[in-house]
Amino acid sequence: MRLYAVLIGAVFTFLSICCVPSAGIAAEKPDMFYGDTSRLGRPLAKDPSVVRFRGRYLMYHSIPPAKNDPKRSGWGVAIAESTDLTHWERVRELLPEQECENKGLAAPEAIVLEGKVHLFYQTYGNGPRDAICHATSEDGVHFERDASNPIFRPHGDWTVGRAIDAEVFPHGDRLLLYFATRDPSMKIQMQGVAGAPLESDYSRDTWTQLCEASILEPELPWETRCVEAATLCKHNGWLYMFYAGGYNNDPQQVGCAVSRDGVQWHRLSGKPLLPNGPSGSWNSSESGHPGVFIDEDGSGYLFFQGNDDNGHTWHLSKMYLRFEGRLPYLVRPRDGKEFHLSDPQFPR
Repeated sequence: MRLYAVLIGAVFTFLSICCVPSAGIAAEKPDMFYGDTSRLGRPLAKDPSVVRFRGRYLMYHSIPPAKNDPKRSGWGVAIAESTDLTHWERVRELLPEQECENKGLAAPEAIVLEGKVHLFYQTYGNGPRDAICHATSEDGVHFERDASNPIFRPHGDWTVGRAIDAEVFPHGDRLLLYFATRDPSMKIQMQGVAGAPLESDYSRDTWTQLCEASILEPELPWETRCVEAATLCKHNGWLYMFYAGGYNNDPQQVGCAVSRDGVQWHRLSGKPLLPNGPSGSWNSSESGHPGVFIDEDGSGYLFFQGNDDNGHTWHLSKMYLRFEGRLPYLVRPRDGKEFHLSDPQFPR
């Protein structure tokens, strides 16, 4: 009888380990684990950007094409709201309104300026012709498109002319616009920057390209052929860029660079600050497309996307962003695990 009980226990142990792997994976889910199911019936949300506006947090993110719905046949932008930065509820989505958006829109970047939410986003589905667009909102939910859209695409023999993954950041008397573009062969993804007067309306004619070559391109093994999705914050007089290295599920991981002027950048480490997770974790396929948010009290957060199924699903989560002297590090809210840069080298 005792032997029988031991055998039954062994069987249940075997089943729990080998036949129900989701139980182990569920234990590794972060405190924030947001996915939009509205279009595919499975969670898929990418490219987070968070602001605080009129007493609530708003998160703008990309959502995939819907099946059997002509009005939602391209990538789109969705909006979710929260009171605690952890639990999010879908509010609305933005559908194409202008001709340049007809094939889709994605990768939103939101910023609050002069009491309005300004949204910078990309067209999608036009290959080398994708470009950055702009819209404004009085309530953070309903947006008025810029009549001059698209407002920016790069020029020069170093780029194919494509601009995606917008990031805007005030610096001095300018609003800097960071974008990802590709080389003329459409193989290498890299970063560029433009600027517009901070007091302008950010329409097409206000932007000036500030670089004649890429300001950050893939050089490290883990970056493979892609540097994209720049997101910025400022600390002790330095600009910090957190960026995604590697294409989606390559795996994509998050690195960090610093700058004084916003144009010349220096990597802080040869390794990512936020790598993809280990096998069995929710972000084993990637930790990608970061979005920095600094709250009114100075608290910092790094939002990012991840998945464990090579992109069949995508969830959004966050880390606390903190500094030790001049060096940034991340803290995982669930258990306090810290992520630090390996062998950091800060420029003089």
